[in-house]
Parts: sequence; C-alpha cells; structure tokens
Amino acid sequence: MERSKLGLDFNKVGYAKGVASKIANDVQHFVESYTTVAVERTLCRLLGIDNVDENGAPLPNIVVDELKDKGVLSEGVLFFIGNAIAETKQTPQQIAEQVSEGKLDLTTLPVHPKYEINQALQPYIDAALNRIKSRRARRNNYLNTIGEGSKPYIYVIVATGNIYEDVVQAKAAARQGADIIAVIRTTGQSLLDYVPFGATTEGFGGTFATQENFRIMRTALDEVSEEVGRYVRLCNYCSGLCMPEIAAMGALEGLDVMLNDALYGILFRDINMQRTLVDQYFSRVINGYAGVIINTGEDNYLTTADAFDEAHTVLASDLINEQLALLAGLPEEQMGLGHAFEMTPDLENGFLYELAQAQMTREIFPKAPLKYMPPTKFMTGNIFRGQIQDALFNQISIWTGQGIQLLGMITEAIHTPFMSDRYLAIENAKYIFSNMKSIGDEMEFKEDGLIRKRAQQVLGEAVELLEKIDKEGLFTALEKGIFANVKRPKNGGKGLSGVTEKGANYINPFIELMKERM
Repeated sequence: MERSKLGLDFNKVGYAKGVASKIANDVQHFVESYTTVAVERTLCRLLGIDNVDENGAPLPNIVVDELKDKGVLSEGVLFFIGNAIAETKQTPQQIAEQVSEGKLDLTTLPVHPKYEINQALQPYIDAALNRIKSRRARRNNYLNTIGEGSKPYIYVIVATGNIYEDVVQAKAAARQGADIIAVIRTTGQSLLDYVPFGATTEGFGGTFATQENFRIMRTALDEVSEEVGRYVRLCNYCSGLCMPEIAAMGALEGLDVMLNDALYGILFRDINMQRTLVDQYFSRVINGYAGVIINTGEDNYLTTADAFDEAHTVLASDLINEQLALLAGLPEEQMGLGHAFEMTPDLENGFLYELAQAQMTREIFPKAPLKYMPPTKFMTGNIFRGQIQDALFNQISIWTGQGIQLLGMITEAIHTPFMSDRYLAIENAKYIFSNMKSIGDEMEFKEDGLIRKRAQQVLGEAVELLEKIDKEGLFTALEKGIFANVKRPKNGGKGLSGVTEKGANYINPFIELMKERM
C-alpha cells in the first residue's frame, strides 16, 4: 500500500471497508431473493425482444405486464419464454409479437422439462453475450490503436433534446478536447417505467435515452474519434425505474460510462429502495461484463446537505457503493465513485478543505477512476467568479489525480451550456491540467497541518457513521434520512409494485455467466 500523504491510517481504512462490506452483504441477501419488472424486461431485451406495438408500448413491457397481471411474474420471464420456444419453435421476438397481438398465452402452454427450457434459451443467451463482448472488443481495439486522452478525462454534457443536434455539439466538443460526452436525459425519464423507442428529437432539458439514440451517438463518436485520433467515450444514465434495461441497451450499443446509483434514485427521485437496489445489482453485473465505467451520485448529497459538515456521508456512501459494486463483479477500475467541489466559496480555507477531501478520496480508492463533480450549488450567474471557482476545482483535480472531471460551466445557473461555454470550460481545464501537471508529485502536506487533520477527521466520522448503519441496516438508515438529510420509507416511493419474490422456477443465467466471463 502506498504511503499516505495525509497520514491516513490504512488500518482504519481497511476497517471501514470491512464494515461497509457487512452493510452491502446484508443488502445483497435481500436482493438475491427478489426480482422486478425492470429486471424481467431487461431479460426480454437481452433475448432480442424489441420494438413497440401499434400504441407505442414496448414489447418487453407487454410480455412482462401480462405475466405480472396473471400473478406469475415470480417464476420469471425466462421460464415462460424458454418454455414457449421449446413448445412453438419460434424466436423470442416472434413470441412477444404473438403475445402482443393476443394470439399466445404464455401461461397456458404445456410445461417442458427444465433442461429443454434451458436448451431452448441458450442460443439467445450466447448471442447477447457475444454481442456485448464484441462491443467491448471494439472499444479496446480503439484504445489500443488510436489511444485516449490523459486523466483526468475531460467530461462534458450535451443536452439539446434532439439527438441529431446532440451529435453536432458532441462532435464539436470532441474536437475541442473532450474525452467523455454525456448525453443528458430528458427531465423525468428516470420515473418512466418503460424505455421510449427509436430516435427522438423532443426532450426537455435533455434527450430521451433510447437504444436507437445510443446507436446514433456512438456511431458519431466513432467517426470523430478516428478524426481526432483519440477515443471519445459516451456516457448516459442507467438509473431510475429502468436501470437494468438501459444498462443492457448501453452494453449492446457500446456505451462506455453510465451513471448508475440506486442511492441517488432513492434520495432524489423517491424511487422505492427495495425496487432500485434489486435493479442496481443486475445493472452493475451487466456494466461489469460490458467494461462500462459506472458513475455514482454521492456528489448530489451536497446539493441539499452542507458540503463541509456532511463530507463524511459522501465517503461513507462511496465505501458502501464500492462494496455493492464488488458484489456485482464490477472491477475497481470501473468504479467512478462520486464526490464534488461544493463547499461554499465564503468558507475560510475552503480550498484547503476541498483539497483534503479530494486527496483523501484518491488515497482510499486508489484504483477507482473517481468522478469529480464541479461547483454548482454556489454558482450565482456571475460568470467571472464562476470561472475562478471552476479554475480552483480544476487545480484540485490535477493535484490529486482524479480520473473523470465533469467540467464546470461559467453559465451554470443561467442556461443549458452553449457551445462557446463548453469551449471556455475545456480551455480552462486544459490550461490548468498542463500548467500544473506534476504538482501532486512535488507537494507534501504539513505534518499536523489543517489538510491532514481535516482528512483524518472526515475518515473518523465516516467510520462512526458506517458502524451506525451496520447496526441498523441500510434500509433503516435511509428511512432515518442519514444521507443528504432526506428520509425515504422502505415501503414507499415509486415502483414498489414492480417488486416480486422469486418463485421455484425462477432462472436468470445471465448473472452467473456475466460474472464468470468478466
């Protein structure tokens, strides 16, 4: 283990990870006994079921809703689809179309032996795994031939609402120096219990996440990557009520980075915690297999809670998220654990406290790329002050070796970024990243100084919080509002009706196969 510049006690760090592991294992014990409508729809999509009916309803929804309405979803969609393949010799897509047209009732077919059902499913399972594997190989080929930008990866957003306009802005940002393009989702999509179909041109504050939109943007970024001689990653959001479905779509279309955090959905979208923790597990298994870097949402805690007083909750959540991700087979190198530069600019020595927090996070998660988020809460519309805030944020990032840097925009709190705003943000970051490139190698922190003491204090408080959560359980802790000062009931929120305990016939071989072949 490397020496800590902050004088952190790595035995205490190891203890904290052990407590977080106990918390995560307790959650996992619950997760393994349940499935959800979103998990079942994901399995439909992995089998190749796609398209919509004449009313625009996605076929995966139609199949899963029919099983749910008949009270048999606990047996799982793969049991019924596999049985239908064995009985009818039709493809999953043909079966779904017949269900949609009312010509086939999956629950009234003669039940075939388990081995025949598994045998019927296997070609479709292999096809899905091979397609995702080939997308991962394509990314690796780009990285091995044209290469990538240096860390911190410069990460910017596009959010026009029109996928074709997004393409124009994304290509411009890539030419300006961006390494990751995130297509912001339209407002409210996280609360839709279905994924829209096809290319879309009308979003609100962002663009719908659809499989076709993923395909369009990935193709555009492949083109511009070859043009600029640097692989440009594509980011979207597998969060909300369709978390694993969108993870599967992203994996099939070659996305590289995904926002993926159940805790964010629970706290800020009031999604039921049972539902979203089950969904999160399968989505992370898929992301792990696809080589996708996940981004977690701890930075958002600091938009409602004070960044100085509640810094330990961010670290505690990162530690729990790390353990939940490990249980899903996600390597540390794919964990973009979140934190943010959100202390009030009026705080004396605020820069030093932010530096302590970022260095501490870097040392506790040495292999993780870490997602460092810019100032937003205290951006006022004063673009000159905003440029300074973003510059300080960029200095800390290069100083402490962050992995993924979402750039701040000088017009934050005014409007969705213009192309010129993005240009200035990239210029700011590139200037500082180059000019201060090796500062982290040169600088040490004063023994018993403010920075060291602050980091040790936050770690100590995070350990105390983890011990408390371990004693109560994560579900109870969330009910008490331990993160972001937001309270959510275990049996409340959106999506609870989509949670079902697994029955005797339930199968989902994708989990084992993806974790084995990772």
